[in-house]
Amino acid sequence: MLTVPQHLYDALRAHGEETYPHECCGIMLGKANSENLTVHQLLRAGNTRTDSAHNRYQIAPQELIAAQREGRRQGLDIVGFYHSHPDHPAQWSPTDFAEAHWFGCAYVITAVEKGRATLTNSFLLTGTGEDDKAFTLQPIEIV
Repeated sequence: MLTVPQHLYDALRAHGEETYPHECCGIMLGKANSENLTVHQLLRAGNTRTDSAHNRYQIAPQELIAAQREGRRQGLDIVGFYHSHPDHPAQWSPTDFAEAHWFGCAYVITAVEKGRATLTNSFLLTGTGEDDKAFTLQPIEIV
């Protein structure tokens, strides 16, 4: 399960509305245990995909390193990533899957239809490597 405070859930959905018609992206810091990922903080990231920002996203390596450092400073870990799908379902795409490499992390996708956030889903990246990785639909608990 992915546990997200209401104000952070609202913020990640608003981020998708603000960047529409382009994809937004960000990093979620929090705590993980064997059954749950709990989000404590969102870090907005710039979408570095200038070639097709309307249907792809990429977080710069420098932002990932900065997020890891910030997490360590606060005693938190990267527990996942979020992005939006402008005028597209809140379902992972083949590109999302191919570019997912953080095992045990949540990948949250918000559908933004005509500028309004609609459905938000979370997918847990399971497996131990590229040969056995899979996305599993993960319940979201909003607290």
